[in-house]
Amino acid sequence: MTGLIDTHAHLDEMEDLAAAVGKAGLAGVAGIIAVGQDLNSNTRNLEMSASYPGYVYPALGLHPWAISRLDEAQLEQNIGFISDNLHRAIALGEVGLDYDKRVLKTAGRDIQKEVLRRLLALALRHDKPVSLHSRYAWKDALQEVINAGITKLVFHWYTGFSSTLTELIEAGYYISATPAAEYHDEHRRAIREVPLDRLLLETDCPVYYGREQRYRSQPSDVVRSLQATAAIKGIPEEEAATFTTANACRLFGLPVNP
Repeated sequence: MTGLIDTHAHLDEMEDLAAAVGKAGLAGVAGIIAVGQDLNSNTRNLEMSASYPGYVYPALGLHPWAISRLDEAQLEQNIGFISDNLHRAIALGEVGLDYDKRVLKTAGRDIQKEVLRRLLALALRHDKPVSLHSRYAWKDALQEVINAGITKLVFHWYTGFSSTLTELIEAGYYISATPAAEYHDEHRRAIREVPLDRLLLETDCPVYYGREQRYRSQPSDVVRSLQATAAIKGIPEEEAATFTTANACRLFGLPVNP
């Protein structure tokens, strides 16, 4: 089967990175994009990519959840690091907006948008694709990236409205499928509606998935994303693998045959 790409993984949070990478390889994973959330994870991503060249690809980002933990000097330090090192990364990410009420209590919409705009400007300057977080902020996030002139972008783990999905597809963007596609109705609907040539696979590991039985994900679980996607689309797994891997290579500039 075509090698799979986990396009969104928090490898810096894995308890045993070597074991997770080894298991992923045995499962048929041909590459992993390690996304960053803050200065520490961004630094780790660059280190991990050096340890696993051609397999772990670094992305540098500043998650909206992290903004509330930073004072002004720390915020500038985080953005400065991304600015100075984005040329060493494959993408800008994870960045975006999060309108969950728990997040808004400590990082309001205005500051989230201000930071996102500064980060998107860096993506444009370095000609890097973007991995976007948009929980409960799908419409605003879409407007921000369009206004910024971003052309290469994935809405990771999309669960938003069908109307916004139509708009982001028309804008040339992608969405990604996680193992939540096995059971999450809104996520399954989005996967059903998106064209195959705009769909990626990811795990967002090490988050927990499942309803009756919970499990902590790792990159090898991108196989579950594939299996659920193929079932939703009503196509063979090999076809889903071929399309999603080609899409990842096209968006992120990965080798054609990873």
